Amino acid sequence: MPVFKGSAVAIVTPFKESDQSVNYDAFADFIDYQIDNGTDAIVVCGSTGEAATMSEQEHLDVCRFCIEHVKGRVPVVAGTGSNRTQTAIDLSREVAGYGADGLLLISPYYNKGTQEGVYGHFKMTADAVPGTPVILYNVPSRTGVNVQPATAARLVKDVPNIVGIKEASGDIGQIVKLMTLCDGNIDLYSGNDDQVVPLMSMGGIGVISVVANVAPKAMHDLCQKFFDGDVEGAAKIQMQTHELFENLFSEVNPIPVKKAVDLMGYHAGPLRMPLTEMTPANTEKLRQAMKNFGII
Repeated sequence: MPVFKGSAVAIVTPFKESDQSVNYDAFADFIDYQIDNGTDAIVVCGSTGEAATMSEQEHLDVCRFCIEHVKGRVPVVAGTGSNRTQTAIDLSREVAGYGADGLLLISPYYNKGTQEGVYGHFKMTADAVPGTPVILYNVPSRTGVNVQPATAARLVKDVPNIVGIKEASGDIGQIVKLMTLCDGNIDLYSGNDDQVVPLMSMGGIGVISVVANVAPKAMHDLCQKFFDGDVEGAAKIQMQTHELFENLFSEVNPIPVKKAVDLMGYHAGPLRMPLTEMTPANTEKLRQAMKNFGII
């Protein structure tokens, strides 16, 4: 049984203006907004959640808070990856103990590793949490290393609790090869909001979405229409969200999406360095795209 099907929001982490600490009141409000508007799952402490700028204790605290606040209303998948294998193991064990429905493990970045090293990193981490489903995260544009289809297929075969992959390589041919090698034994999630329908046509069961922060119902409906056999309707929503997508990625994620959440009135707050505030020109383009979509 999949950890989730449909649209999971890669949720932002609100920070306070005063001292940039986590704004848990705003976070609770935004989690409720997501659930009330059809989001099928919450992915906490991913790239969009600025996990890379958090201390390990903050990371754990945010994951625990999210799991406790959601209270089982939708699945919660927690990002617990690291470029240091032991840190990934420690984070994964702790967060699994909080009751996460699944863990999202990014491939090791900076030191990168060979495909054998990537395999060993994922296997050691997943083996440390045998009762918790693990979703791999392949995003070579951020990590500098591509999880090859053969490596992912080997992991799914060898490690029982590695059940899925968030594919953000953007390489459709690679994803076709992955699904061929896995022979249907992997849960495929799109990691790119502009490729959801193409990936679902190859057996994907959903998306881990940045756009869902501001358009949760639309991303849920896109997936549900596809599941219901209305591919044309799903494709229509895919195209309707494209202007939003372009403006939400006009600067490094999550700079634009935090600005968008603020424009909606949910107080996402500041970014932590080295992320900087969105330029005024791009902010106005984003505001117009949100108006065009009916968000504000």
